[in-house]
Amino acid sequence: MEPSPKDGESAAAAEPSRGGTAPSSGVVVQVREKKGPLRAAIPYMPFPVAVICLFLNTFVPGLGTFVSAFTVLCGARTDLPDRHVCCVFWLNIAAALIQILTAIVMVGWIMSIFWGMDMVILASKY
Repeated sequence: MEPSPKDGESAAAAEPSRGGTAPSSGVVVQVREKKGPLRAAIPYMPFPVAVICLFLNTFVPGLGTFVSAFTVLCGARTDLPDRHVCCVFWLNIAAALIQILTAIVMVGWIMSIFWGMDMVILASKY
């Protein structure tokens, strides 16, 4: 008795390779990340300050984001150049409040840690 091929294997095993690869068309694709207003409001801080904010966000959700809001008032730049400094400050305060209020169900705590990691990543690029 001969074993029959499985459904997924039958089409691939039945037809041998056609010999060669498909010709490349030479198309270049560029990928850009589109950030929402809250994510784009994360300030580019000095690396030690970003690490402190990550540490604060890890143990007290939203505290590091709250501290980072004040770095905007001290001149830290963001990905929102067309918005006023006060608007970016309040966006960061709103993100901190969201993290604090949703920390009860663990969503805010996880968001807070990822927010802190984004701060460190932006600081290392800057």
